[in-house]
Amino acid sequence: MAHTFRRCSLALIFITMWLLIKAKIDECKRGDVTVKPSRVILLGSTVNISCSLKPRQGCSPYSRRNKLILYKFDRRINFHHGHSLNAQVTGLPLGTTLFVCKLACINSDEIQICGAEILVGVAPEQPQNLSCIQKGEQGTVACTWERGQDTHLYTEYTLQLSGPKNLTWQKQCKDHYCDYLDFGINLTPELPESNFTAKVTAVNSLGSSSSFPSTFTFLDIVRPLPPWDIRIKFQKASSVSRCTLYWRDEGLVLLNRLRYRPSNSRHWNMVNVTEARGRHDLLDLKPFTEYEFQISSKLHLYKGSWSDWSETLRAQTPEEEPTGMLDVWYMKRHIDYSRQQISLFWKNLSVSEARGKILHYQVTLQELTGGKVMTQNITGHTSWTTVISRTGNWAVAVSAANSKGNSLPTRINIMNLCEAGLLAPHQVSANSESMDSILVTWQPPRKDLSAVQEYVVEWRQLHPGDDTQIPLNWLRSPPHNVSALISENIKPYTCYEIRVYALSEDQGGCSSILGNSKHKAPLSGPHINAITEEKGSILISWNSIPVQEQMGCLLHYRIYWKERDSNSQPQLCEIPYRVSQNSHPINSLQPRVTYVLWMTALTAAGESSQGNEREFCLQGEDTAALGQAPDRLVHA
Repeated sequence: MAHTFRRCSLALIFITMWLLIKAKIDECKRGDVTVKPSRVILLGSTVNISCSLKPRQGCSPYSRRNKLILYKFDRRINFHHGHSLNAQVTGLPLGTTLFVCKLACINSDEIQICGAEILVGVAPEQPQNLSCIQKGEQGTVACTWERGQDTHLYTEYTLQLSGPKNLTWQKQCKDHYCDYLDFGINLTPELPESNFTAKVTAVNSLGSSSSFPSTFTFLDIVRPLPPWDIRIKFQKASSVSRCTLYWRDEGLVLLNRLRYRPSNSRHWNMVNVTEARGRHDLLDLKPFTEYEFQISSKLHLYKGSWSDWSETLRAQTPEEEPTGMLDVWYMKRHIDYSRQQISLFWKNLSVSEARGKILHYQVTLQELTGGKVMTQNITGHTSWTTVISRTGNWAVAVSAANSKGNSLPTRINIMNLCEAGLLAPHQVSANSESMDSILVTWQPPRKDLSAVQEYVVEWRQLHPGDDTQIPLNWLRSPPHNVSALISENIKPYTCYEIRVYALSEDQGGCSSILGNSKHKAPLSGPHINAITEEKGSILISWNSIPVQEQMGCLLHYRIYWKERDSNSQPQLCEIPYRVSQNSHPINSLQPRVTYVLWMTALTAAGESSQGNEREFCLQGEDTAALGQAPDRLVHA
């Protein structure tokens, strides 16, 4: 942008000079303006400006009636009565300053006599950092340099190149801001050690200056073109243990440097090779990974410069069979006296373990007593459910498969995870750590501590009723740890059922707790759907608060009642929250008195607004009836 501005400034100077020449032809008929010592001066110099009228061009023959005025641009700086005016001017700034001489006559407008433009600048500084380059063996020699400070004057640059056998090339640049010239000649490798010398000279009307000579050889200045036609070939379609990178180069290239990285990485792996002749073997690539490859070239071990990097080649390495083993967990659910449901869950392998696209999972279920494989299943999901007998010893094995093979199977014995009470962790707590994480802590089992091989912390969103479709999450912890931070699939204002299992070789014990990462008071209270009379007391039934309105883990329900039309404070009964509970008896109501009842729910953050109101009148031991008044829904 600055370069463009300077070009515009130079154009403005030329336009101004042309206008002044035209003005001199058109407007200098009445007199002349002279400048001494010159109209181009060095910064800080003093100039003398004279304005004189030609014969019979004044206001009258009497000189005292001729008032000559000197303007600097549009500002008056001097005047004199007579046929001439002289002024000494100092402190002119860099650039162009316009002076105009005018004649003022009585009772008439000022008449322009003549004008002069004074250019203030400096002599050119010595050009610095002259360097030359030839791009490619067939390219041309071009040189660049630093001009130094702006001269503010028209400056001409001459670039000269001298070579063997007294050969000389010369190129001129009449651009005021020139710092680049291309000779248009090509240096050839016939005499690679022959010396060439370049020099640039700057000249303007205040002086001249030349750069220091820059001496170089063909090998010093020829920068190869970037390699092209890059491609990669894997020696075996089923393995990335050996692959070859191919490319094309200019004929004189001796050195190459290669860099490559996974496309999602910022760090490059670098390799330098000599006399590669357009190929190099790579041995450490990861399978099923997209890589980026670039290559640069150089003509000599010590001389010259590296080419620009080539265009990027992107290629994905082939798959290999998975490594590692799946992390498998399970749940048991009794169906009846003879059957149980087993639900298996497993986590995806990491990218480095999968080493390809996982196509399916293989699940094998075996009854150990008979040693017979009962079920083999292939699924594309990360869970599998089946029904088996409650008798016998069962084991499962799960492996992952891609196009090249299967991972090693993960084998687990199906046991009652909570059967061993002596193995149950105790003092389990769940505390909010952040908006999306919960810190779970526990104490080891009081007995059989040495039998614990690992802990498993399991959590899933609390969902009254059928929770078979709710995602299950878990993590494993070594036996010396008594805490775990859970964050996977944790959302604020959501209650989670958390279990901590202590597992030995063939049995397990567990403890559970409810927890949330953030909570507030529930958005609504329970909805009473029925009140029935049973032997002098009543049984209140309600619908659970929708999960999305609970806003965390519920701690208590409260049942309120008072006599209808009474202004007294209501009585209440507080019930600890249990997931499956939806009814509770009250036996403190008086017969034949109409009561109004409602409910609320509480989290650790506070109490909800009340739910709907129901009226009820206890009739006596032999009668049961619901209140006749309709429900009244009261909003907070």
